[in-house]
Amino acid sequence: MQTTDRLLTVHEVAGIMRVSNMTVYRLIRAGDLRAARVGRGYRIRESEVDAYLDRSVSLDDGVSG
Repeated sequence: MQTTDRLLTVHEVAGIMRVSNMTVYRLIRAGDLRAARVGRGYRIRESEVDAYLDRSVSLDDGVSG
């Protein structure tokens, strides 16, 4: 079985997550979102974005408010 895992730019990830580019850069620097350095920019696998969002949602499920 072959899966396609697209490489996304910081701008594309920011659009998917509905946050600013700076927030994506902060997540990368903090180690919360894995990314590869390509030239002067970063590329993030689509599966990494999905995994990050899954982790974030599971953490939020336990919060009562």
